[in-house]
Amino acid sequence: MSLAASEIPQDLEASESVQQVVVNSGTSFFWAMRLLPENRRKGMFAIYAFCREVDDIADEPAPKAAKAEALGKWRAEIKRLYAGGADNLDALSPTARALAEPIAEFSLRKQDFLAVIDGMEMDAAGPIQGPTMTELERYCDRVACAVGRLSVHAFGVPNAKGYAVADTLGHALQLTNILRDLHEDAKTDRLYLPVELLEKHGIGERRPEKVLNHPALPAACEELAQIARGRFEEAAAALKQCTRREMRPANVMMRVYRKILDALEARGWKDLDREVGPSKAAKIWIALRYGII
Repeated sequence: MSLAASEIPQDLEASESVQQVVVNSGTSFFWAMRLLPENRRKGMFAIYAFCREVDDIADEPAPKAAKAEALGKWRAEIKRLYAGGADNLDALSPTARALAEPIAEFSLRKQDFLAVIDGMEMDAAGPIQGPTMTELERYCDRVACAVGRLSVHAFGVPNAKGYAVADTLGHALQLTNILRDLHEDAKTDRLYLPVELLEKHGIGERRPEKVLNHPALPAACEELAQIARGRFEEAAAALKQCTRREMRPANVMMRVYRKILDALEARGWKDLDREVGPSKAAKIWIALRYGII
């Protein structure tokens, strides 16, 4: 059993470390996290830093065995966090130490942290190329929905209504990421477009560079975009079942990512290396409009 919040010593080094990770990342989530009260914001910073670190391991140009070892060390750190005893914290990394207090205060679940690591192991063992829709759903659940389930605990909605938002919005965000990052993912031989959509539109290739130059790519991308839009609609309906104030960060992220999806569809599915999406100013405006007012 993990420590009670009152048993965890203050760790300024760990707090400052995870905050710096968030600030340096330039993440779209920053303005959403800034809406939270200080203790919940600190918890989200720690969650984000954990996700950033394991994602960097999966993405780094290292042998598969080295990636597996590094992710295995993170799996062991998570298990130590839940083992109890203040002495367990001393040997942990700053990010792991920063997680100790929010785990205790917000009842963050070990299974969700481990699910995120499972998702990163899928990438590390890859490259993923043309997964089945079932595999893609599993991947999205691990790398996005599990993060959402951790997040709704930090927001203050650790229940079925919060999980419904986490699961629907997590899928919507990750599908949007996949469509946005087609060009970047192809550089590392990754292709997350599901095989069912590729085959439906007559794309027999699985090699990313071949798929991205196929004349039927726009049709496959547009169909996945419509699936993402459906998930956004489900997320919007789930959000209406929650207290608006507690779920402000989720609402802001939904609206930012809808803007990204709008911009992708307006650009079309050619010139994939041309970046699109809301500006920093637009993200701040969305945070003000839907997070504060």
